Amino acid sequence: MTEQVAEIGIFGGSGFYSFLDDVRELIVETPYGPPSESISVGKLGGRKVAFLPRHGSKHQHPPHNLNYRANIYAMKELGVTQIIGPCASGSLQVDVKPGNFVLCDQFIDRTRGRDDTFYNGPISTHISTAEPYCAEMRAIAARVGENLGLDIHKTGTVVVVQGPRFSTKAESRWFSSHGWEVINMTQYPECVLARELEICYLNISLITDWDVGLEDHPAIKAVTLDEVVKTFNDNNAKLRDFLFKLIPELPTSRNCACSKALDGARFTV
Repeated sequence: MTEQVAEIGIFGGSGFYSFLDDVRELIVETPYGPPSESISVGKLGGRKVAFLPRHGSKHQHPPHNLNYRANIYAMKELGVTQIIGPCASGSLQVDVKPGNFVLCDQFIDRTRGRDDTFYNGPISTHISTAEPYCAEMRAIAARVGENLGLDIHKTGTVVVVQGPRFSTKAESRWFSSHGWEVINMTQYPECVLARELEICYLNISLITDWDVGLEDHPAIKAVTLDEVVKTFNDNNAKLRDFLFKLIPELPTSRNCACSKALDGARFTV
């Protein structure tokens, strides 16, 4: 597409698009197959926004089976240069509480078998993922979140597990023992694929519960399903307000490392 249909992309649960202005639905074809759903494009705060429900409108695509490459490529085709990737997550630390938000700056990949690169040859391409998330977007999000009075952690490491099962207590305790804060099933390879296409990526982890390895901690009471659902719904309302304030604040030009991720990354003879 020659026209920049959207500047900012959002992956998230279905329904967010209902708050955009002048919404239209687009079906985007990619070399990697279809994305999770048609993409809703519209305007918010004067910015062109593309919204894609990561798991599909009926949550029909489980985390281990998502077509991550198609989702990211479709955003690139629309002209998106910045992606916001909210995700419901568990906490691995006592001080990261249900209802908190974590702006992750690092990840640990514990997945397997996922298609996690656009570059399978013939030119070898090795991007740096030392800092996998956009520092510029994260700094802006931290400021906006604090101004809204959100309980927000400015940095954090997310452990990405394969799914669809949840962790055992032993696995969860192992993750916690390293000081990692968040556990989730979708951050890898989503953020890496965005970097491969020089798209900025911001993670916003919505903490819905403490992970199973913390259940026996004296400071934590057992979490019920009703509480998880309530926290998730409350967080979604906060997330919506957060995004409405954040999107107009994002820069219209970029000087971050993400925009130059392919510089020096390719080996040519």
